[in-house]
Amino acid sequence: VGKLFGQKFAMKSGIGTASVKVSDTGVVVAALVAVNALGDIISPKSGRLIAGARLPDGKRLRNSMAEIMRGYQIAPQAGGNTTIGVVATNAAFDKTQMTKIAQMAHDGLARTINPVHTPFDGDTIFALSTGTLKGKFNHGNIGAIGAEAVAQAVVRAVTSASGIDGLPAWRDGSW
Repeated sequence: VGKLFGQKFAMKSGIGTASVKVSDTGVVVAALVAVNALGDIISPKSGRLIAGARLPDGKRLRNSMAEIMRGYQIAPQAGGNTTIGVVATNAAFDKTQMTKIAQMAHDGLARTINPVHTPFDGDTIFALSTGTLKGKFNHGNIGAIGAEAVAQAVVRAVTSASGIDGLPAWRDGSW
């Protein structure tokens, strides 16, 4: 993550999961994401940067969006970054409803990655349903819960990653 300033200043991320059981309804919403974002990762709980582009000392995080606001021109290579994931539920929905759930779940990326959806990212969230829980469920609510699950999964992808070949991870430092 955080490759706006090149691989030398980036951090390692990985795969994250999260799930939410919706009270006593029997509905479960889960997310699985593979995070290789161009932008920085922000904790939605604290609002703090937790991973991303590092400063030249390699020990502190740079705020990539602040750099862009100051005029830094990003020019990474297209195709080098993406965050891809899936939101799944056991509640039965039709194709149109599942499309809306996927669209809403994308908000989880916006809560945790900044910048997100750049021309250099291939950020995509898919949605699926096992259809095993029949009933009248509000797909808007499931989409909103999906966004929360995606945000949690992105944070877990970063906080559970291990550094490799000189590319540090969140757990390797005190960012």
